Amino acid sequence: MSKMFLRGILLIGACGCALNTAARAQSVPTADSDILQEVIVTAQHRAENVQDVPIAMSVVSGEALAQKGVTDFTSMQKLAPSLNITNDTNNTRVSVRGIGTLSNNEAQDQSIAVNIDGEYINRPTILNAAIFDVDRVEVLRGPQGTLYGRNTTGGAVNFITRKPGDTWGGNAAVTYGNYDQVIVEGGIDIPLGTVGGLRISGVHRSHDGYDEHTNTPFSPTSAYIPSNANRSDTDDTNAGRVTLVLKPVEGLTVQAAVERIVQDVIPASQAWADMTSAQNNPGTSTTTCGNGWVSAGTAGGSVACIPQNTHALSGINRHTYDSPLMGVGWLQQHSTAARGQIAYDFGPATVTYTGGYRTTSDTNVLTLAPAFLFTHYNETVETQSHELRFNGVWDGVLWQGGAFYFRELQATNGGLYTPFVGDKGSYVNYFQHPTDSRSWSGFGQVEVPLFDALTAVVGGRYTSDVRTATFANFNPFYYVFSGGTGAYNTGPTDLSGVASSIGASRLPLHYEGSKFTWLAGLNYKLDADTLIYGKVSTGFKAGGFDGTGNSFRPETNTAYEGGVKLTRGDNSQYTLDVAGFYYDYKDLQNDVLLNPAAGAQTFNAGKATIYGIEVEGKVRPTRDDTISASVNWLHATYDKFLGSVSYYNESGTEAPTIDLSGNRLPQAPEWVLTLGYDHVFHLGTAGSLTASAYTRYKGDYYLDFYNYNDSHQVGHTETDLSVTYKPESKAYSVQLYVHNLEDYRSLAYAGNVVVPGQANIWNWQFGPPRTFGVRASADW
Repeated sequence: MSKMFLRGILLIGACGCALNTAARAQSVPTADSDILQEVIVTAQHRAENVQDVPIAMSVVSGEALAQKGVTDFTSMQKLAPSLNITNDTNNTRVSVRGIGTLSNNEAQDQSIAVNIDGEYINRPTILNAAIFDVDRVEVLRGPQGTLYGRNTTGGAVNFITRKPGDTWGGNAAVTYGNYDQVIVEGGIDIPLGTVGGLRISGVHRSHDGYDEHTNTPFSPTSAYIPSNANRSDTDDTNAGRVTLVLKPVEGLTVQAAVERIVQDVIPASQAWADMTSAQNNPGTSTTTCGNGWVSAGTAGGSVACIPQNTHALSGINRHTYDSPLMGVGWLQQHSTAARGQIAYDFGPATVTYTGGYRTTSDTNVLTLAPAFLFTHYNETVETQSHELRFNGVWDGVLWQGGAFYFRELQATNGGLYTPFVGDKGSYVNYFQHPTDSRSWSGFGQVEVPLFDALTAVVGGRYTSDVRTATFANFNPFYYVFSGGTGAYNTGPTDLSGVASSIGASRLPLHYEGSKFTWLAGLNYKLDADTLIYGKVSTGFKAGGFDGTGNSFRPETNTAYEGGVKLTRGDNSQYTLDVAGFYYDYKDLQNDVLLNPAAGAQTFNAGKATIYGIEVEGKVRPTRDDTISASVNWLHATYDKFLGSVSYYNESGTEAPTIDLSGNRLPQAPEWVLTLGYDHVFHLGTAGSLTASAYTRYKGDYYLDFYNYNDSHQVGHTETDLSVTYKPESKAYSVQLYVHNLEDYRSLAYAGNVVVPGQANIWNWQFGPPRTFGVRASADW
């Protein structure tokens, strides 16, 4: 599906005009209502009021996402306090309550399940696809091993897309902001008589680079590298979706969707510091370490230094900095998905089949400091998922059960290139890691009323995983490039066609494992507006193998959680949710790059203890005022962890270890506080004006498990402001907004990369700067 077709979908959506579209869940009350609107969710695979679901969760409506400027996965964290999302160039990292995955390993999965209408998304490279035409987002906190299965040790994020109504309808919005940001989005509902409807929707999203590079980087004459680019972190995303909903006979519902996403971007070029320079290195002493480096033993008769307390980050301008010497890179990613659901209610029970298929192709060249390129050529990820579920009610007992199958095929091809090896450059490494992952599971859950107000919940799931691969690690140092002169070559190339001539080690790899996860809890409905719950649940993430052929164990989480959900006021004018939890987390999977020629290696940390308290509330004191607030406190540390580390003077063949017990988990701020306020000003016959303010304080955290000072992000605030004008009895509105008022760019990635004999570099990547603009929208 071409860009022209996608833009055609956008045009259809933007021009559609008719009656109101189907109702959707609201997270903010309307101006003419005195109560907070009921929010319906499907977190337990059935429609329920969110206040009746015994799961700590955040729910954000599609309207709220649009009003707050959320157009990609990364910006979702603004509206879900316990959700932390960062980017490592083109990889999206997600953590909830301190649990996440920092790995790019083909044989390692995510710790947070991300689903779009039941389709499971696993790879970090495709998590940040465009979020568009969304009805709501549900962020489930805590293990979801019974109903959602593997790789939900920390939680799950469910995107529910907007479905067609049974009448003509349409919506459109246009946004223009600084950095030449343009967002055009829209959709149209087409009724199909009495049997259903069709919805066509799409989005175009683009902006100039957030990062400016004032140096003049070397840019080889090649299609691989933009020749004159002095900015990075750009966006050019186009996406379209066609959704069909049919109800041909009573009891039968059929849903189907096809979507296409095309991304052409310049990923953020990482800021960097040379740790071998005079101001950053540990000095020449063989007995002591300087400049913040700390001794971690001896190696080769000299003190071994690690960058525990270095301060290279303090010298970096987070808006303007030098790019790597090879300039900036680029990324092209195309993704096509088809998914559907068939549900039939035959009286005693409902049977539901949900299936999804997605194929994603990725070609990119990413520049790394000081003068490296990381290439990927025509890499593909193909996934399919199938679930058959039965659910019903028998003598007051709610029950559900079913089976699930998932398969993922990956084909990787690329490596790390430098122009400074040999006369004409070479790869430091080159990998082909085709990986086949399969998972089967069966599950069931029952909710048994014990008394009028007390219900017991018991569930279990058995999962079996098989993962196979033949990893080819080539020895490209023997390959001599053709063309080019001097130290620089005309550019790297795809070596797959000459693999046999450069030598390779081929590792046939296999992982097989199974796990039973379970849930047991009690729910006490004190009255219609009060739910008290307590439960014990388990989750796990499958094991696998890393690029060196070493295997790693599954990681497991046993969670103890209790909470209360309140809805109060004569007209349901406020809600208050409180949750407390304690995690017994074992065998956490952690990646570390010890030898670039071999690739990242995965190790299991022994144990971690995670516990915390979360409080979220919303109050409607008047028909024109809405206040929301949340307090999240988290303790997340390793109890037992012997981690491998690269010493400053390491040869690259050793893998020494240090005791990291007591370190904090990455992306785990101790405090996250939010406060939001909306006020509606009535302008008589001229309409209304809504002023909104939202601020979030995120406490300090680390981007790595070593807890190095140069991967430490201090506590900071980010504030969003907006003013929205809506004429009386009109279906359109105009909004002025500013996001990240403080213009503070928080750390999104930090890592120390050692290439023995060539480089010792700290790399950083930062979140978006202050953005502002105007958004016009209409809904018919």
